[in-house]
Amino acid sequence: MATIYHITTKSWWAKFEGLDYYESPTFNEETFIHLSTTEQVAGVLERYYSGQTDLLKLHVDTEKLSTELKYERATNNEFFPHLYGRLNKSAVLEVEQI
Repeated sequence: MATIYHITTKSWWAKFEGLDYYESPTFNEETFIHLSTTEQVAGVLERYYSGQTDLLKLHVDTEKLSTELKYERATNNEFFPHLYGRLNKSAVLEVEQI
């Protein structure tokens, strides 16, 4: 089993309460959900979420995903996991407050 991560706000996560899936705020524009490996989480938090206190880290089991996962090169030349579809909540192992 491989675990990857997605950072979101508590308020955005709450919008999907009672649903069996999750979509990120940028999903409709970008058509994928940004995820990170263990090693990438700290950099993502620093670059995009600095100073925010209402954050959650979703722990996602890659083997339970119901849509396509691709590792793609980002602007910093790192390869990040991108989920091309909704995140099925059955793949979420843990919702951690950070």
